[in-house]
Amino acid sequence: MAIHSLWNKYPTIQKELIETQKIMAKAVTIRNKEMTNALHLFFQSGGKLLRPAYFLLFTSFGKTPVQKHKYQLAASLEILHAATLIHDDIIDNSPLRRDMPSIQATYGKDIAVYAGDFLFTVYFHLLSQASGTFSAIELNATNMKKILVGELDQMNLRYNTDITVKQYLQHIKGKTAQLFQLSCYEGTQFSGCSKMTQILSQQIGYRIGMAFQILDDVLDYSSSEDILHKPVMEDVQIGNYTLPLIFAMEENREAFAPLLKRRVPLTEEELLLLVANIKKYHGLAKATKLAEHYTQKALQDIKKLPDIPERKILIELTEALLLRKN
Repeated sequence: MAIHSLWNKYPTIQKELIETQKIMAKAVTIRNKEMTNALHLFFQSGGKLLRPAYFLLFTSFGKTPVQKHKYQLAASLEILHAATLIHDDIIDNSPLRRDMPSIQATYGKDIAVYAGDFLFTVYFHLLSQASGTFSAIELNATNMKKILVGELDQMNLRYNTDITVKQYLQHIKGKTAQLFQLSCYEGTQFSGCSKMTQILSQQIGYRIGMAFQILDDVLDYSSSEDILHKPVMEDVQIGNYTLPLIFAMEENREAFAPLLKRRVPLTEEELLLLVANIKKYHGLAKATKLAEHYTQKALQDIKKLPDIPERKILIELTEALLLRKN
């Protein structure tokens, strides 16, 4: 498995992520060759491993944990993330994931459903091996439920042109921010950090997750498929109206009504008009500003953490996420 170039600057965390990947590769190798090949292909497709990286960085603020257990927990977080992505691709009928054919496009939806389900079992198996406590299982089960509720909230808002900023923020809080929050918090809890550091880690993870998803939705309208390594404007085509569009509709709902009222995929010409209107009515600028707000709040909290080398990495990494192009 290749490590994303993002980690070239940080050899220590890069080494830890390589150990995490070894755990992941072993955990998804089973006697069913088709399933094993599908999952190995998925994990070789160049994900950034952000959630396990944040977990590993936050463990540094406490006692040195058992290395194997640390990597098992880091792996479990990425595997949970992967399971949700695979199921998302099935629901969205997405042909690409990380610039490669999605599992459902390559192997069919049956294999993809089983692959996602299998990863959920791997997630809890790794979790039980690493922690072995009921409280840890309960924490992760609760967070997994919140992630699903966030996905359901998004589904219930499909094709709703009256969607509000508050509703959008509520569903991305579950859909994306919850797992970032869990990753940071679990790192401080696992390493026995002070209560204050644990509380800070939750706030930081939440704000990073919110900024990450908002910027993801900005890039969906402002980047290209070659840069993003996944289909652009896929959300609007299936009725998921994200923040840039919501902000723009608040300024002039009538400008978007002819494009969205039919509830059918838009033509290339219509998509260009949609993007032009989003820019015209300041949707991209307002959404980017809100992502910057969440990022700055996260950075303020990171600077309250103990002054160790990992704090500097957290600051640089969080700043870099706001400037990313994919």
